[in-house]
Amino acid sequence: MVHEIDIGTVSARGQVAIPIEIRDKMGLKEGEKVLFVLEGDMLLVKKVSELPWKEVTKPLREARKKITEDAVTDLVHKIKRSLKKL
Repeated sequence: MVHEIDIGTVSARGQVAIPIEIRDKMGLKEGEKVLFVLEGDMLLVKKVSELPWKEVTKPLREARKKITEDAVTDLVHKIKRSLKKL
């Protein structure tokens, strides 16, 4: 597998242009969707045109239905407490 490496700059609005060589290799066209995955200090960008956007985000919509606002607050407090112990 050939790896492509390039550098971009974040604009004041948080936008980053994907270098043309990478867009071409990924087959990205204007208006297509990409998925951002954050792993530690690494940001992965994945083309999601294989599936409709609605299908890609389905697990997120389903998870939202299963959690209450109180549960989110409790989870945030729990995480904060565990971070203080470190």
